[in-house]
Amino acid sequence: MSKLNSFLEEKVMPVAAKIAEQRHLQALRDGIILSMPLIIIGSVFLILANLPFQGYLDFMAEHPKLKASILYPYRGTFEIMALVATFGIAYRLAESYKVDPLASGAISLAAYFVGTPFVSYVIGKTPEGVDVVETAYQTALFTSKGLFVGMIIAVLCTEIYRKILQKNIVITLPDGVPPAVAKSFTALIPGFFAIVVVWILRLIVENVGDFGNLHNVVTVLLQEPLTQIGTSLIGTIFIFFLITLLWTTGLHGASIVGAVMTPVWLTLTNENAISFGAGEPVKHIVTDQFNDIIFIGGSGTTLGLVLAMLFFAKSQQMKQLGRLSIGPGIFNINEPIIFGMPIVLNPLMIVPFVLTPILSVIVTYVSMDIGLVAKPIGIVPPWTMPPIIQGYLITGSISGALLQLVIILLSFIIYFPFFRIWDKQKAEEENSLSNTVKE
Repeated sequence: MSKLNSFLEEKVMPVAAKIAEQRHLQALRDGIILSMPLIIIGSVFLILANLPFQGYLDFMAEHPKLKASILYPYRGTFEIMALVATFGIAYRLAESYKVDPLASGAISLAAYFVGTPFVSYVIGKTPEGVDVVETAYQTALFTSKGLFVGMIIAVLCTEIYRKILQKNIVITLPDGVPPAVAKSFTALIPGFFAIVVVWILRLIVENVGDFGNLHNVVTVLLQEPLTQIGTSLIGTIFIFFLITLLWTTGLHGASIVGAVMTPVWLTLTNENAISFGAGEPVKHIVTDQFNDIIFIGGSGTTLGLVLAMLFFAKSQQMKQLGRLSIGPGIFNINEPIIFGMPIVLNPLMIVPFVLTPILSVIVTYVSMDIGLVAKPIGIVPPWTMPPIIQGYLITGSISGALLQLVIILLSFIIYFPFFRIWDKQKAEEENSLSNTVKE
């Protein structure tokens, strides 16, 4: 046990802490989080348009205009995900450098449009029979499909912007000019260079090689490999192992790993939502909501542990912790357990904390893959949604609710023997202390 503690403290924690403090990863995480309220709002209307009752679905099929009207807020939220994330990432990164975040966000958003390809539509004919062609942006790339390009452009433009600012290559106006006007002129030269760099990159990609546009480059070289590896069963097991391992050192594993994987998961969430909204079967198992199905009670799937404390604890410390933790645990908040039990740097409890999510991943992935449980349909309930209800909303099926019941039971079974050992130790400590006080 001491060797495991030493390994975690000396090898894992320093590396993980450096990763957690890396400003670009923090900006990616915080910028993408900016889009989450919009996605949750959009999910409400996606549910309203597709309530899982056959009579209701038949009614909507007979009234497509009504369904399309209900989906307006969904389209206005899900379909601008990349734009919101681009602005948010640039804003947060500039904020960390203590340069004007609004200017950086606006420049990065403009650069995203510069790098986005157009598509032409034939909208009619002239009296002479000539096609009337209209050119517009490929708006499909404003959705989660464009997240990776948005991330790269936001980081690139913000780095160009802040480096030119630091070299003081700016237009400086007299002191009497209002600060807002002065700031806009200060951003002029850095913004010009940032946008020109993206413009040149677009021209190079369009005229050299077979990629066609910047989005295709990122998809082929980055997004597709991450999706194939990170959403396979083995890849998913490794990701959940990494999340829980980081938590055992006191670091927010979900935030650190999510900085890399959330764009992949959100892209797949969006694709499932599009399929579900169109009445087609969903394809993807591992989406952003797959995490919510697994992490019942919080990272480590700790609701089973809280139930063990609540009903079977012998020591006063564990009884009290169980009473305090059951409320937050139902809403998937488990910091009282992680730091109060503690799980952090506790060699005994690290084992079930890591093992429970891995076994839950295997059960969930396989059951969805063979069709026993419905796959996530792209609806994004708040992560604090209580289990059972959450499973039903995520999958649109009672099978999702039953799956979460199974995971809670599995969590209880795995944690219980380890908890009994820990609880016994605490009870002995309390008895020893009580005898000492009496003497």
